[in-house]
Amino acid sequence: MNTQIIDIPNKKSASCVGGLACITGASSGIGAEFARQLAVEGYSLILVARREDRLVDLAREIASDYHVTCECITADLSELQECDALVQHLQTQTDTSIDVLINNAGFGAVGRFDKSDISNDLKMIDVNVKALHYIAHQMMPYFIARDHGHIINVGSVAGLMPGGPFMATYYATKSYVVSLTNSMAEELKHLGSHVQAHALCPGPVDTEFNDVANVKFSLRGISAGECVSYCIDEADNGTIIIIPNLMVRVGVRLSGLIPKRAVLKVLARSQKSKFDK
Repeated sequence: MNTQIIDIPNKKSASCVGGLACITGASSGIGAEFARQLAVEGYSLILVARREDRLVDLAREIASDYHVTCECITADLSELQECDALVQHLQTQTDTSIDVLINNAGFGAVGRFDKSDISNDLKMIDVNVKALHYIAHQMMPYFIARDHGHIINVGSVAGLMPGGPFMATYYATKSYVVSLTNSMAEELKHLGSHVQAHALCPGPVDTEFNDVANVKFSLRGISAGECVSYCIDEADNGTIIIIPNLMVRVGVRLSGLIPKRAVLKVLARSQKSKFDK
């Protein structure tokens, strides 16, 4: 795990007015957009990703544009020891407590379950499930002790479906995220804690996730900016399961009224249509 601080001084000193936020998977897409929008609100940032060059470029952009300090941490969260090193680093923050933790790192893949690359499936579980679980588990006491803050686990509308034929592993990992977050939120309420847990469950978002997963969506995607802006507003309102797209919210409600078998058949047809020929 490599760490460096990006702080570009100018007439305005580096701000910590908004507090401190840590974002995993921060080098692109939803993670990078969270970084920009939280920087606008004055948050100093701890940005975590595998790709050091893109992470540093983003940090320099944000530090220059918004006058906040950005700490870059290069880490591969598919490795448990890297997750542990990150957690230990976060727990030793002394200048200010971490107010927002965004577990965003993750990826997907499309194809028949029996034909999938098992090493890629297991790595997906390591990142989408095990890393998120480990970081949330180890950091939750840190938040509870300070009795404030938000933990945002980035899931997907996939996690609200009964399954995902032809994206089976991805859908299963996101179902885990939704279930875990609901449980975390309820436990925090039972404790009387002011800490809040949320699961961001977007439908299609126009990011490079589509290229990595090798899919094409039939439903028009929203921008990462729209997704993150909606999430921040809903988190401030205390919403636990956050679904940014109106059409997706309607679809999720309707799917609850349809037999699971019928939903799975529709999803199977939809996923197969995404395959690149």
